[in-house]
Amino acid sequence: MAASRGAKTDKKEDFPWWLAAVCLTGLYLGWQVAADDLYLQILTTLMKGVKITVFVTFVSFFLASALGLLLALGSGSKWIAVRQLCRFYVEVVRGVPIIVLLLYVAFVLAPALVELRNFLGSYLGLEPIRTRSFSLLWRAIIALMIAYSAFISEVFRAGLQAVDEGQVEAAKALGLNGWQRFRLVVFPQAFRTILPPLGNDFVALVKDSSLVSVLGVLDVTQLGKVTAAGNFRYFETYNVVALVYLAMTIGLSLLLRRLEKRMNRKFER
Repeated sequence: MAASRGAKTDKKEDFPWWLAAVCLTGLYLGWQVAADDLYLQILTTLMKGVKITVFVTFVSFFLASALGLLLALGSGSKWIAVRQLCRFYVEVVRGVPIIVLLLYVAFVLAPALVELRNFLGSYLGLEPIRTRSFSLLWRAIIALMIAYSAFISEVFRAGLQAVDEGQVEAAKALGLNGWQRFRLVVFPQAFRTILPPLGNDFVALVKDSSLVSVLGVLDVTQLGKVTAAGNFRYFETYNVVALVYLAMTIGLSLLLRRLEKRMNRKFER
C-alpha cells in the first residue's frame, strides 16, 4: 500500500503543471488577440515573417547538422592534420558571438566569395555578378550554418564516443567495413544519446534566427520592428512577437520530447 501511495505521489509530482499553465496563458492571450483588432492586425502582419523564420531555421539546421557530423568524424580521424583542422574550426567558431559572425559573413565573406567567383569566372567565360546579387537571406543562412555546425559537431562527437568500443570490435569481427560499421552499428546507437541535445540546439536556432533581422531579412522580429515603428504600439507589437516565438519553441520542445520518449521505448524493446 505504501509503495502504491508513493507511486501515485510520484505521478502527481510528475504532472506537467507548467504545461497546463502555459496552455491556459496561451489560450487567454489567443483570445485577447482574436478579440482585439489591433492585436489581430499585428498577428496577421507577423505571420508573413513566420515562413521566413521557419525556412531559415530548417535550412540552417540541416546544413549545420551535415557539416557538424563531418567535423565530428574529422575530429576522430586517424590523420592528425584533419583532427587539428577540425578542432581549430570548432574552437574558433564557438569563440565568436553569432551576431558578429553574422555580420562578418554578410559583409566580409559574402563579398569575398563573389570576388572569387568573378575571378574564376573570368577564366571560364562566365558573366561577372554583383555582390548585391548574393541575397541577404542566404548570407544569414550561411552564417547560422557556420555558427551552429561547431556546436552540433560537439554533440555528434560526444554521442559517437559514447558507443561502446566492444560494439565496434564486434562489427569488425563480422567483416563490416568502416562505412557499414558507422551506418549499421555506431550511428543508430549514438543517435539515442545525440537526440536530446540536438533537439535543444534546434529550438535554440529558432530563437537565434531572430538575429537575421539585423540584416533586414523580413522574419518575425524584423516585421515586428517595422510594425512597431509604424504604429508606435510597442507594448502590443512585442507582446505578439514574443507569443509567436513562444508558440514555436514550446511546440517544438513538446514534439521533441515525444520523439525522445518514442525512441527510448523503441530501444528498450
